[in-house]
Amino acid sequence: MHLLQAVLMGLIQGLTEFLPVSSSGHLVLTSSLYKYFTNNEFMLGSGEEVFFDIILHVGTLLAVLIFFKDDIIKITKEFVNACIKKDFSNTEAKLALFILIGTFFTILIAYPLKIVSEKLINLPYIVGIFIFITGCILYISEFMSEKIKEKTDKMDMKKAILIGLAQGFASLPGISRSGSTISTGVFLGLDRVTCARYSFLLSIPIIIGASMFYPVLELDLSEIANYNWISIMTGFFVSFVSGFLCVKYFLKFLAKHSMKVFAYYCWVVGALMFIFFKFFA
Repeated sequence: MHLLQAVLMGLIQGLTEFLPVSSSGHLVLTSSLYKYFTNNEFMLGSGEEVFFDIILHVGTLLAVLIFFKDDIIKITKEFVNACIKKDFSNTEAKLALFILIGTFFTILIAYPLKIVSEKLINLPYIVGIFIFITGCILYISEFMSEKIKEKTDKMDMKKAILIGLAQGFASLPGISRSGSTISTGVFLGLDRVTCARYSFLLSIPIIIGASMFYPVLELDLSEIANYNWISIMTGFFVSFVSGFLCVKYFLKFLAKHSMKVFAYYCWVVGALMFIFFKFFA
């Protein structure tokens, strides 16, 4: 694990985890280009690299937790009170319930797709197609949103289920998690900032479950002391800082602008990725 590799991976994780461009797709792109030009694997799947991947996700998870700390505390308190009183009329208590429901429907879709997703990692030209599709999702949602005159910030059960399903399909590398969830919310009439806030909060249980607890089972804890901790902690710091800044400024961006610029980006990257790895690599 080289220091430059750690910095690069931290940036990819921190930026693309929250921007609607697909973190998994960019990881496949980076590793595939590295393999093409050096004839070596970017990530070998060793215990240290599995652990490093967990640490990167801890960095972005921490970024979300700190940025939304007040929201999370308030939502948790109201949800606990609602459970005690058996009254979920409070808006924040409902939001917690919607996050749990959305997570359930995410797992319902993502788990069966796990085997397919793992195979696609070795097919970068297919991942390029999915990145291109992400661009189409972003553009169509913005196009349809322009026809909706009155936006709302009110979540409901239907929206929670559909956004959860969208997040499930984003387990396919190249399909952006944040792009799919935000676009689905926008398509359903939610304003962009509300969509992004809900999307980021909805990511918390998924990041914890899919990217931390599950890989931990594959680790040999006796080897951890021999890992390159300088590179690991550098990657963690880079993923945390870039993730925090990404959430902060992406929310400000969405308050004033559409996501069409990210659609154009995905079209260009997806098309080039498909052409290069299909016909030249």
